[in-house]
Amino acid sequence: MPQPDVIIIGSGMGGATLAAALAPTGRRILILERGHRLEHSPEARSDEAIFGRGHFRPQEEWLDGEGKPFNPGNYYHAGGNSKFYGAVLIRYRREDFAPLRHMGGTTPGWPMSYDELESFYQEAERMFEVRGALGEDPTEPPHSGTYPYPPVPDEPSIADLRARLRRAGAHPSPLPLGVDIDHWLRHGRTPWDAFPDTCGGKKDAETVSLAYALQYPNVSFVENARVRRLRAGADGRIEAVEFDRNGIPETLSAPVIVLAAGAVNSAVLLLASADERHPTGLANRSDQVGRNFMNHNLSAVLGVHPLRRNDSIYQKTIQVNDWYLTGGPNGQPLGNIQMLGKISGTILASDTPIPKPIARWVADHSVHLLAMSEDLPNPESRVTLRGDRIMLDWKRSNWEGHLALVAKMKALLRKAGWPVVLSKAFDRRTPSHQCGTARMGRDPEASVVDPFCRTHNHPNLFVVDASVLPTSAAVNPALTIAALALRAGAHIAQRDLAA
Repeated sequence: MPQPDVIIIGSGMGGATLAAALAPTGRRILILERGHRLEHSPEARSDEAIFGRGHFRPQEEWLDGEGKPFNPGNYYHAGGNSKFYGAVLIRYRREDFAPLRHMGGTTPGWPMSYDELESFYQEAERMFEVRGALGEDPTEPPHSGTYPYPPVPDEPSIADLRARLRRAGAHPSPLPLGVDIDHWLRHGRTPWDAFPDTCGGKKDAETVSLAYALQYPNVSFVENARVRRLRAGADGRIEAVEFDRNGIPETLSAPVIVLAAGAVNSAVLLLASADERHPTGLANRSDQVGRNFMNHNLSAVLGVHPLRRNDSIYQKTIQVNDWYLTGGPNGQPLGNIQMLGKISGTILASDTPIPKPIARWVADHSVHLLAMSEDLPNPESRVTLRGDRIMLDWKRSNWEGHLALVAKMKALLRKAGWPVVLSKAFDRRTPSHQCGTARMGRDPEASVVDPFCRTHNHPNLFVVDASVLPTSAAVNPALTIAALALRAGAHIAQRDLAA
């Protein structure tokens, strides 16, 4: 294998999109993926396999803040967690880039404005063929162009929900989505969230970014390659990447190294690469690596009506942002409401004590929504290593704001005609948009990477994934990760590799 110019560790939304951005430059790009390509199987469309048996969940354990083991539910495949995501590709709101006062505290803001990222948002929407519409969401930030495709149409039960929400005074709007819905349904009339994309239909990091990058002969992809550590030289540059390929140790070097292993595992690699010159880990002179871990506050909200049947299959087409920027007791922002993928009786019974026959009836006579609130950065909410074991001490924040959002949603559903409304919070076993741990900033003493995702301490090391996000906002982070990767790619493409 010829020596690459750029090594990218991870093929999720950040790593694969960066590879796509750099592929046309002609530079030799090597992508190292810990997992493998996910092949189609009967389990890929089975709610019993996915939710009942956890068929695709890796058999790994992390430790929580009390040292108790838990299964985190992260995935290791080409495309990363995006293989299982809901493909909601929504921009952070313009206000999310400035400090915002929440019920649980104030966010720090970003080292850039929304306007500096807007053109890359537009490019990412084009790349992922996002379906959406402008003009219906009161919080929609300015767009320099339109969505590439119109929104996914509502199924009848969801069209009824949209109309009832409007009559109740809300402003439901199309949810921006990366999906070819006809292709998805042609390969099995199954729901969406947590179902892996093995037949196409989802616009995920493998089917879009990685596929595009690999059209170029200068891009190589190696699966089953688990990176163990990075090695820094006396000048601070990363001089080697040590990894196991199919269990066999290998070492490679390149002028540019990019970490894109996800919010937890990128931090773990930096910490595990500690050496005599960097006793607390690489890129960690600020002591910020692993800190400020965030995970959205999420709750499923079900509106149940005994006489109204929900025959939807896909369902995930609308959102409500009436309380995204206000709604708290003193006008504080509360968060986003969006549809969940259709919940079946099997899915509901797997996560609740409800007997299956009753769960099936409830699922068939309800609409299923997701309440999402911002988790605020906290330096004590962090990823560390205990020996060779990952410890994730997530200190959930802004919970009072989330409860206020759930209460607003329940009241709205009752007003819209659903007499029974149920809710259930997600726990730490669900990787709910993990981010932080290598925060972006201009001050090297208070951040890990600069606004172009280059680490302050190592001139040839970049981090391009959710770990760099200074705040979690209250919307799905995938499009923002892709936009940052495109921005970092434009920056790297203009750099002298030796700089």
